[in-house]
Amino acid sequence: MESAFVVSVKPPPQRAPGRARRVYAAVGAVCPGLVVAAAVALPASWLGALFPTVGGAVSGIVAGAGVGVVLRRILAPRHSERLRPGFTTAGRHVLQASIVLLGAGLPLGDVLRVGAGSLPVMLGTLAVALGGAWLVGRLLGIDPETRLLIGVGTGICGASAIAAVTAVVNAAQARVAYAMGTIFTFNIAAVLLFPPLGHLLGLSQEAFGLWSGTAINDTSSVVAAAYAYGTPAAAYAVVVKLTRSLMIVPICVILQIWQSRRRRAGREAAPGRGVWGAFPLFIVGFLAASAVATLGVVPASWQSAISATSTFMITMSLAGIGLSLNPSQIRDAGPRPMLLGAVLWIGVGGTAIGLQALTGRL
Repeated sequence: MESAFVVSVKPPPQRAPGRARRVYAAVGAVCPGLVVAAAVALPASWLGALFPTVGGAVSGIVAGAGVGVVLRRILAPRHSERLRPGFTTAGRHVLQASIVLLGAGLPLGDVLRVGAGSLPVMLGTLAVALGGAWLVGRLLGIDPETRLLIGVGTGICGASAIAAVTAVVNAAQARVAYAMGTIFTFNIAAVLLFPPLGHLLGLSQEAFGLWSGTAINDTSSVVAAAYAYGTPAAAYAVVVKLTRSLMIVPICVILQIWQSRRRRAGREAAPGRGVWGAFPLFIVGFLAASAVATLGVVPASWQSAISATSTFMITMSLAGIGLSLNPSQIRDAGPRPMLLGAVLWIGVGGTAIGLQALTGRL
């Protein structure tokens, strides 16, 4: 009797697409939009350097919005949609990378030591900005995201703070535009009005540096107003402003924790996330870069290049946001965000002067 041996041969498994192929496809999807965002950011950065009161960030979002309108009119919808992944990557991931790089120019030790005397004024104005944004914005019927962006932009450091918070909360692009437009308007007003008001109040160089460093939104406007008052005022204002910029870190961490708890409300937390799940990676990177700068590892000769690169990346990211904007969404906002910005700007400026008087810093 013959015995039969049956050998079953399994067909070879289907090969999944390789990692290199997936990476290539992802890069190919985002490259067209990234190239357009970078192309818009180049002239916007030049304009920002030419007109520092305006700044590259504002130029980037305005230029991006204008170019976006043109592209939507001249390109077929399918070609226009091909650019969107790159715009989104610029508005989110390039933005986060720019904030990490920004940390390399903010040595924690030096800034905290020199700026410690400004903390009472700084914390008071931040409380007024955030509390006022919540209360006044609510009374005006402004949505929570726009309130938050205008509040942190006014209370911390203008476009950079708006950029950092946008990277955490993933705010709608139209709301970023409202906040940027509001901050830009009051940057211009501060540069024009603060120096004559400082002379009218009889402020010393150091007192004006503290006032402008805590009450003016963007760094470029702080520098412009303080230099108009005097070189000693500008030197002090820059240090105060750098210290104030560090408030981005706790604000972003608090926002991330709040968002994580809100997302998990009503359901069990995802396994393995723990405490670290509440910390956005770019904030961890920002802190690590600041720690490296504090240790003196980053040569002083690199600081100007780091600052220029970070500024260009922020401009590029905001150009990406502008390129994705729909102008009708901005028109629908009406005058209420601007009114909120005016109330906060006046409140922060008045609070700063009042706290300087109380602490003997006038």
